[in-house]
Amino acid sequence: MTTPDAPRDLPALEAERARIRETHLRPAGSRPASTARGLHHTALISSDVERTVRFYQDVLGFPLTELIENRDYPGSSHFFFDIGNGNLLAFFDFPGLDVGPYAEVLGGLHHMAISVDPERWERLVERLTEAGVPHEVHSGVSVYFRDPDDARIELIADPLGEMYGATVL
Repeated sequence: MTTPDAPRDLPALEAERARIRETHLRPAGSRPASTARGLHHTALISSDVERTVRFYQDVLGFPLTELIENRDYPGSSHFFFDIGNGNLLAFFDFPGLDVGPYAEVLGGLHHMAISVDPERWERLVERLTEAGVPHEVHSGVSVYFRDPDDARIELIADPLGEMYGATVL
């Protein structure tokens, strides 16, 4: 596995990004409408339902909206948090299964970025500090931290559809 410090041909990698942009990226006015309505929910795995609820609801302020049995695994919980704009963050627990610790793998979760109002962003950074959650602030609008099961989360003060002042939607 290549480490972040391994030598890479950065000009060649940028040339490949440029080729892909030129081939596939259409100007905003000429893109077709998406076939999707939005993200219904993203589902992560929780090792402790109550600890996860306390973190996401009490520290981050995402209200718990439902807690039901997982239809695919009897005894497992499926629970949801409101992250705004009709979007949900969901979790499963799998009691009795050894699912192992979080790991970044191809096709897996690198991080999840959740947009929050700038005023709320500053207060949430304070709440992370008060709760003793290690975190890193980048560019004055992003804070990265790990949830109780080590998933990497970003709270970003940029509006939906923007990234560091650039329109991405």
